Amino acid sequence: MAGKIKSVYVCSECGYETGKWLGQCPKCKQWSTLEEEIRTESTAKAGRGVSLSGRSQVYTLSQITADTEHRFDTGLKELNRVLGGGLVKGSIVLLSGDPGIGKSTLLLQICQPLGKTLKILYVSGEESAHQLKLRANRLKVNTENLSVLCETDAQYICEVISSEKPDLVMIDSIQTMNIPELNSSTGSVTQVRETTNLFMRTAKSLNIPIIIVGHVNKDGNIAGPKVLEHIVDAVLYIEGDRNFSYRILRAVKNRYGSTNEIGMFEMQDCGLTEVSNPSMMLISGKPKNTSGSCIACLMEGSRPIMAEVQSLVTPTGFGTPRRMASGIDYNRMSMLIAVLEKRAGYFLGNMDCYVNIIGGLKIDEPAADLSIALAIVSSLKDYAVSEDVLAFGEIGLGGEIRAVNSCEQRIREAAKLGFRKCVVPKYNLTKIQKNLKENIEVIGVSNVRQAFQAIME
Repeated sequence: MAGKIKSVYVCSECGYETGKWLGQCPKCKQWSTLEEEIRTESTAKAGRGVSLSGRSQVYTLSQITADTEHRFDTGLKELNRVLGGGLVKGSIVLLSGDPGIGKSTLLLQICQPLGKTLKILYVSGEESAHQLKLRANRLKVNTENLSVLCETDAQYICEVISSEKPDLVMIDSIQTMNIPELNSSTGSVTQVRETTNLFMRTAKSLNIPIIIVGHVNKDGNIAGPKVLEHIVDAVLYIEGDRNFSYRILRAVKNRYGSTNEIGMFEMQDCGLTEVSNPSMMLISGKPKNTSGSCIACLMEGSRPIMAEVQSLVTPTGFGTPRRMASGIDYNRMSMLIAVLEKRAGYFLGNMDCYVNIIGGLKIDEPAADLSIALAIVSSLKDYAVSEDVLAFGEIGLGGEIRAVNSCEQRIREAAKLGFRKCVVPKYNLTKIQKNLKENIEVIGVSNVRQAFQAIME
């Protein structure tokens, strides 16, 4: 006898369920997140009961061995850096990004080095086997240990995993997977949540790492319920502008490593290639003797990266000056402009101000404040900052330059790249080793006006 059919509204952010539509979710307080699902009570209960055979045992802490975790080398140093050293056995990793950014390309590309020692199962719910073969030929992937399964039934996929016992599984993508017992449509909140739970139990019970590709919506968030990000062990985002060939791989969650590391790649005909020195890539085209440009040094995990900050300040043609920011927070730029006017005496009330970070890079570190301010003042005064000068430091509302972390690492990277002068917060100057000052001139400043005077010398 068929189960009773009912309509349920599920929140796409937190998974809250209710029998009627609401404008705001009562649990997570988000607006317009409740989506309707048609569900059969009996089949929904059956779907929720799907699990692998066998049960876990209870162990005391002393019975659990603390051996070094085994990681698989993906063959890409940048990817290993983001993962924390490699792919951990039994982990489940979510790889997300905009359409066409390179998610499937990256997965298929790492199959070649991993296939030398591992047995890989690539599950595709979007492409046929013929399409995968064409892309593999383009990427020169010809390993014999790569198996392809074009299927969307999550239960059958788990049965294949249990029988084949591969060393690594790739699911492309989770929004195309479904459990037939569930009466909701493919890609719905319930299907995404339950299929991810099924793959998670499979990965943990068989100790097989699984990489899942996730789509994003128009807001840039991962499509499906927010609980999806809580289920997996690591969440990786591939960022980049479609007009640029460079891609940034960033971890926003990682149970086996740091979330501050990033990987730099360049999209080419043969796939994604690693960028070993991102700083040279980002500052290679810096114009000479042009005002409104300053080099900043940012810390992405343990890696210092140089980025060029450009600003253009022009008299406004309207009553209200225009402000535009690309690559930095607009409110942060507005605050820096207010500090320059109130504390440093640079009048910008009748000036349009545009700030851009070269290379499509997006920065949110406060250490970039000083470089942004110097670029704005440089454009206002029409004075060119020398190409061998860089600056970093956080600017407070009182106009003071506050200390930043990893100052010595930033200075070492600057000296390695040929910079001759570095403007730093005065407090950091007292903690810098003397041998660092032999290869580069380090100047400590306490406010913005002192910083601009230092780069004019």
